[in-house]
Amino acid sequence: MATDSFEKDRLEFITVAAEFCIFVEHAAVSSEKQTFIEQAVKYLPTLYLKTMLLPHVLTSPDDESERMVTEAEYENIRNTIEELLGMDDRYLTAFHPDINYSEAPIAASISEDLTDVFQELKDFLFNCQLGDETLLENALKNCLFGFHYHWGRKLLNALTALHQLLYSEAVNQDDEDVPPFVTQNNQKDSFLQHQLREDSKDF
Repeated sequence: MATDSFEKDRLEFITVAAEFCIFVEHAAVSSEKQTFIEQAVKYLPTLYLKTMLLPHVLTSPDDESERMVTEAEYENIRNTIEELLGMDDRYLTAFHPDINYSEAPIAASISEDLTDVFQELKDFLFNCQLGDETLLENALKNCLFGFHYHWGRKLLNALTALHQLLYSEAVNQDDEDVPPFVTQNNQKDSFLQHQLREDSKDF
């Protein structure tokens, strides 16, 4: 029998997951780039925390949950976020499953990370709406298993990249000493070089 504490944590997770999905579905269309970044760096830590408060699921559940996010919906959301962020969608990361086969950080994208998180949560929420406790429990286990081995890493990678963008842009806007010849392309190159140096410190 579920404890009151578990029920509370599960409800809060469902609430935050729903809010995040609504944000992803609508913010990329209705928000400016800077606003989207600012809101994303608020949602992601909260979502991570609420997920971590739930029991760890380290083995794959016996039953797969129903999937409802189509490939077309996935690509539509990913493309929308990618267009909103522009050239800042791409970043370098040393935390990638293929990093063992690479001598340098691997290029990734914020839009793909956020859409992967969205897909996992949207599928989970679909099963919640079916109104069956057994389906809900199974969907939650699948979602938490995916968190530990897939979308939790994606969430943190996106948060790191968005944090870098948010505060790099704020510094650039406030720095009166920035030469007038510094273009957006130069700023992007500088960001990638800085991130490459930061990632290399971990090795």
